[in-house]
Amino acid sequence: RYPVHMYAIRGAIQIDENSAVAIKRGTGELLTALLQANSISVADIISVLFTATVDLNAAFPAAGAREIGFGATPLICATEIDVPDSLPRTIRTLVHVHGRSEDVRHVYLGGAAVLRQDLAQ
Repeated sequence: RYPVHMYAIRGAIQIDENSAVAIKRGTGELLTALLQANSISVADIISVLFTATVDLNAAFPAAGAREIGFGATPLICATEIDVPDSLPRTIRTLVHVHGRSEDVRHVYLGGAAVLRQDLAQ
């Protein structure tokens, strides 16, 4: 058998409020930026894992992903560990991609840029 090649891209966004509209909009913004930064399309994606801080419960981030074309992509949402004094209203993602990449561009938007200043674009 031939080996299957894949890589992962990380990203996060801090949103303004706990509302379905804000969660879906933020998720769409994050994924769109991630696709553009890495010159990939939804068809290249194997699966996507989302986490949201405990203060975001008005909608699933996956709902926002489906609205921008991820309807056939396996998506799963989970709650981020509730660490004291952590960044509030934050959606994180781990995107698994077909292929190989030597130049992965992780995407940290808005207030989430403080999470990984070494990786933020």
